[in-house]
Amino acid sequence: MEQTIKQPDNIKGQISPPGDKSISHRALMLNAIADGTAEVKNYLPSADVSSTIKCLEAMGVKIEVYDDKLIVHGTGLDGLKEPNDILDAGNSGTSMRLLSGLLAAQPFLTTITGDDSLRSRPMDRVIKPLRLMGASIWGKSSNGLAPLMIKGADLHGIKYEMPVASAQVKSAILLASLYAQGTTTIIEPIKSRDHTERMLRAMGVALNISGNEISCLPPAKSLKSLNITVPGDVSAAAYWLVAGAIHPSARIEITNVGVNPTRSGIIDVLTEMGAKIEIKNEHKEGGEPVADLIVKSSQLKGINIEGDMIPRLIDEIPVIAVAASMAKGKTTIRDAGELRVKESDRITTTTAELQKMGARIEELLDGMVINGTGKLRGAECDSHADHRLAMALAVAGLVAEGDTMIYNAEAVNISYPDFWSDLDNLTGQNEDNS
Repeated sequence: MEQTIKQPDNIKGQISPPGDKSISHRALMLNAIADGTAEVKNYLPSADVSSTIKCLEAMGVKIEVYDDKLIVHGTGLDGLKEPNDILDAGNSGTSMRLLSGLLAAQPFLTTITGDDSLRSRPMDRVIKPLRLMGASIWGKSSNGLAPLMIKGADLHGIKYEMPVASAQVKSAILLASLYAQGTTTIIEPIKSRDHTERMLRAMGVALNISGNEISCLPPAKSLKSLNITVPGDVSAAAYWLVAGAIHPSARIEITNVGVNPTRSGIIDVLTEMGAKIEIKNEHKEGGEPVADLIVKSSQLKGINIEGDMIPRLIDEIPVIAVAASMAKGKTTIRDAGELRVKESDRITTTTAELQKMGARIEELLDGMVINGTGKLRGAECDSHADHRLAMALAVAGLVAEGDTMIYNAEAVNISYPDFWSDLDNLTGQNEDNS
């Protein structure tokens, strides 16, 4: 699918971003092993979340799928069944890594695989701690890549210092720890998103959290099912925040956005760059902070982004690079080497595609340097089958001179299936050339 983006005269309107992908995955998995039935409203109906649904259904979990909600019939901690076939996580690293933690304690043998992209992403980071807990896991390339074969075992608690901050790896360990004898303690180098911890506590699991150290005190006897309305995804809202800030005639209201402080680095960074962002109607939903955001046309300046900030906005860096291209001065992004093992090597692909549009952007080993020029030009670009790059390029096209053509634009379906229609609603300029 090809998509043409033109620069609109203005960008104005109200958007409700799709449900948070990270929270949707966790609401499914944790309610699947809980006691009772749970209603999950405003879930993200994306390809990634569908992968999690199919994997859970293959293990005997009954999930009713409606347009606006899911109903998950929990099996209890010991109710999962051995799947008849190989589990397919599609393109979803969250599905594969978190399910690995769950499968590590099940009394059966499972194989889980994914598409070409997922099979090239590192899995040793989750295999190592689960093996230390007593699980038997094998993978390709010296146990570094999927497909993974997992034989469940009686697990024991560990104390594990994570070499790299990763909410997916942390969550896999926490899921395994629900079944482990003794305390499991995880020490993060930098605090990563904490959706799993919040949800586990809401479901009755005893967690001790002090700074970057999390201790889980099971084995859990049971989890209480949790009805939840999933907050809007701040990663999806990021595209409209940047679009509103860099377009010369824009006012966008983004409603019901999750503003969990472990995820809201995009708001802090854009504010530091000079973006006019108003936060209102703050409240909580299922333990998660939620708010409405209003962004207006702004004059941005370059800044340094590194260190503890990176895990709070790792997924938003491609669109931050777009903002930096339109800012005044230099923006340096460091400590983001994790971008190289996403759906694409986002350091290389973001740099290459924005260079086509005239951005003065240079690739670093762990990030990039962008010298803002305040202008971009339309070009023929490729998403490299990466949903976040596709959407970042679309935002760039909204301020570029001339038309921007994006190839493989259907990649947005991974996390934001309605992205192109939402863009059309705000601009009236969307053109589908598929």
